[in-house]
Amino acid sequence: MPDIKHFDPDAALEAVVRLFWERGVASTGIQDVVDRTGVSRSSLYATFGGKQDLYLAALRRYVEQWSRPAFARLAADPRGLPAVTEFFDELIRLRCSGPYARWGCLVANAHTGPASAEPDVRQLLEEHHALLAGALRAVLRTAAELGQLVPGTDPDAGAELLALLAYGVNLRSRTGADPEVLKATVTAALAPYAA
Repeated sequence: MPDIKHFDPDAALEAVVRLFWERGVASTGIQDVVDRTGVSRSSLYATFGGKQDLYLAALRRYVEQWSRPAFARLAADPRGLPAVTEFFDELIRLRCSGPYARWGCLVANAHTGPASAEPDVRQLLEEHHALLAGALRAVLRTAAELGQLVPGTDPDAGAELLALLAYGVNLRSRTGADPEVLKATVTAALAPYAA
């Protein structure tokens, strides 16, 4: 007779996402996961594998639930530069206030941790970056079509710069950066592009 799971793997993984997001993978032990989820070690290992497998599953879930939808909305936004400003305003709001204040972004945090050396994590980070830069590239191309960009602006280079700015906002927010300073930085970064 097959073993019957006595817990909801989806709910457990959601709890793990929030735990790694809030505390970081290096600061989170398996006992912390057990305490947060109420699931035994053996059940966690049987369902998800080891800590690294669990972390990778949490990163994937975060990308699917948080990053991918936000990037898709940005890429499809027909407004051009106002969409970029709104994207950063919302990013700053989420990172500096509310229930996830000072948590940063699980994926941005992963760039700075020891797990980033793992090939599977590195691949996920590259895929995430491609999604982010691709969304910014798409909206900058829309801005160019609308005549909102300074002639000669390179949407590819601009997208990479703005992606780095997004990572910076995420990391600075973890240390309690002033949201108004972050907004002013975004405004300064966008100013050279606006026609």
